Amino acid sequence: MTATNITTGLTKQEAIRRAEALVTVLAERAAATEQLRRVPDESISDLKQAGLVSIARPERFGGPGLDYDAAFEVGYTLAQGCASTAWITGLTHIHDYAAGRASVQAQEAYFSAPDTMSASAFAPMGKVTPVDGGWMFEGAWATSSGCDHATWVLLGGAVVEGDMVLAMVPRDAVEIVDDWHVAGLRGTGSKTVRISEPVFVPEWRWIPRFGGDANLEMRDEYERPSYGAPVAGMLPFPQISVLLGTARAAVDTFAKQAMERRIPGGARIADQVPIQVRLAESEAEVDAALLLARSTIAELMKRGAAGDTFSVEDRVTWRRNHAYVAKLCVQAVNRVYDAAGGGAIYDRNPMQRFHRDVHAGSHHIGLNWDDNSVLYGRVRLGLEPQGLFW
Repeated sequence: MTATNITTGLTKQEAIRRAEALVTVLAERAAATEQLRRVPDESISDLKQAGLVSIARPERFGGPGLDYDAAFEVGYTLAQGCASTAWITGLTHIHDYAAGRASVQAQEAYFSAPDTMSASAFAPMGKVTPVDGGWMFEGAWATSSGCDHATWVLLGGAVVEGDMVLAMVPRDAVEIVDDWHVAGLRGTGSKTVRISEPVFVPEWRWIPRFGGDANLEMRDEYERPSYGAPVAGMLPFPQISVLLGTARAAVDTFAKQAMERRIPGGARIADQVPIQVRLAESEAEVDAALLLARSTIAELMKRGAAGDTFSVEDRVTWRRNHAYVAKLCVQAVNRVYDAAGGGAIYDRNPMQRFHRDVHAGSHHIGLNWDDNSVLYGRVRLGLEPQGLFW
């Protein structure tokens, strides 16, 4: 079955339902995913068969015509089974969304294969040399999540009047360096990709990355409100969805285990007041974080559809919201993990994985609370903004 067959007419609710159907099997594979340090081929096949890697694919290339809010909900759901699997699925959504802003020629190349999956390394770590008709890329780019399953690798580089963009490089043109040995999100396979011999990238094969305002032409062509919103305001939601799904799974698992555990003498853990208080507070934090994330994405899409202009205050508020959602998720998981008992540190207990994964995800550069809170605070107090991606 092709991507077009699977995704034609796919609604947001049906996409969520398909994601829900995979949660249990992804959870069962989560330990193996960590051991492999990449998402198993079986899980990739399941995601493709469900049409979930193609949520953000443009309709003209067989996509379902869904927008960023649907991708967010799918990521949130999948992460309740396996954060690493949700992470690389969400990155594919980001990349497909970004590719929709590229030239028609670049889009035709990028989406030429069904179920395109891609990896990226946004930081411009390599060397870029202008040549006739394009650029030569060489060097190494770290943390390229999902590179094992990618058709394309999107590499950051300054190629267009000093602007930072993503060059589309075929997966077989890069070498994967097996250096992803980390504490959390181990299954994302976020390895370094290296180009030892310079690779030519033609001048048309790049994707706009950060900066700039609404791409209204793309918004109208694809009927996607998200294209009318600032790119930096939209990009973090797939990562946020993973933290939210992980935190939800941690709270649910904590409650289940508390009802099953007993202390010496036979008393139930669930009858202890501190356990009840921790559960209530952590669940409230996850609920609040989810509401904040959903309301923020809804506002961005509503105003993007209307063709609004966006102030500096708007942009830094969204950056604050992204980082605060991450902060709430970490707090919620920390609180229940601290009360989960000695059994929580065993590999067989998913609590230790939730704890590691939510911390690893919160270290993403776009979700750092210190940077984004200062960015917001400066503007709120009438000072010039300082920071990345606003």
